[in-house]
Amino acid sequence: MKIKVGVIFGGESVEHEVSIISAIQAMNKIDEEKYEIIPIYITKDREWYTGEMLKDIDVYQDLSLIKKYADNVVLYYKNGSYVLQKKKGLLKSVVKEIDIAFPIVHGTNVEDGTLQGYLQTIGIPYVGSNVYASVAGQDKTMMKDIWSSANLPMTNYIWFYDVDYRNNPEDVFEKINKLKYPLIVKPATTGSSVGISFCKNEEELKEGIDQAIQYDSKIIIEEVVKNLKEVNIAVMGNYEHQKVSAIEEVLSANKFLTYADKYIGDGKGKLKGNKYSSKTSSKGMVSLNRKLPAELDEKMQKEIENIAVKAFKALGSSGNSRIDFLIDEKAKKVYINEINSIPGSLAFYLWDAKDINFTQVLDDMINIGIKDYKRRMSKTHSFESNILQGFASRGTKGKLK
Repeated sequence: MKIKVGVIFGGESVEHEVSIISAIQAMNKIDEEKYEIIPIYITKDREWYTGEMLKDIDVYQDLSLIKKYADNVVLYYKNGSYVLQKKKGLLKSVVKEIDIAFPIVHGTNVEDGTLQGYLQTIGIPYVGSNVYASVAGQDKTMMKDIWSSANLPMTNYIWFYDVDYRNNPEDVFEKINKLKYPLIVKPATTGSSVGISFCKNEEELKEGIDQAIQYDSKIIIEEVVKNLKEVNIAVMGNYEHQKVSAIEEVLSANKFLTYADKYIGDGKGKLKGNKYSSKTSSKGMVSLNRKLPAELDEKMQKEIENIAVKAFKALGSSGNSRIDFLIDEKAKKVYINEINSIPGSLAFYLWDAKDINFTQVLDDMINIGIKDYKRRMSKTHSFESNILQGFASRGTKGKLK
């Protein structure tokens, strides 16, 4: 019997469209001999839909088609099963049952622990990091604070809330002035380089902060690495076992990777049906210019691999994460930058360079999700208690009658 995999994608996120691309790529590569693939699309207004048509990229050119022909559903636990049930109609019938959820989502409101919290609340097995690791993986301040406690090498940084900047900008700049220009300003909890600025002086920094505040209430500012080489590596596993992918060097004409660098490419590509050709422009991180494998000496390669595994474990990550590094080539110093708990295209190209194809990557991720679920179920999460019995003879305010 095939395992029913509900692939969840979309959501209320600035990376909504990128999630669609990543999910359709994956659904085309999941082993259909072992798994039944059930697409579950979340619209930007948080409605859930399912249907075979959602495997076709062309459908997303006209979202009215989805609302007209796909089934508007809710996912919940019913009579021992996890079901997708129609929201509308007199019968509100069950459309599909699923055995495990596979979130292929990016950014706030989905990748950041929000979706994982819902899945864990209803009790369904799911692929990828749990709530805690997902939150820390999305919030760059939490991420860096945890890595700092693990003594991992990072650039100097500070962070603050938008309200602190509006009410006491002098106090914020007192902290900022301990850093050295140039600086990078980032919204702390968004992704895909949205709202990020490269700043060479205080005037540019103020403009960068004003822009970042439009996207987030928490802002992080970091020192720029000189003589920069940017490399990425993927880690697969959980807190018990990990393996690492090949390392890539990412090439960009910009000071940092922009949204356009990552997802728009040259703008000449075209999607046809649910198939992807080498001419496709929007493929997530796979569309970037890169050196794969990166040109690194053996010592630096091992250093990056070791730091990546330590960072993955420190956050309690699970599944398949891509971790980004910054290298000062002149000083030969490595800095860890950030983790992507659910990377664009699931970083399949990094595993492909180690002769692990995309189908195997997806299979490994699903198996890890099943093992994580079994481990969670083996732990005690509640205990017998008669605490409420003491309230049976009390009034509505908890006082004894």
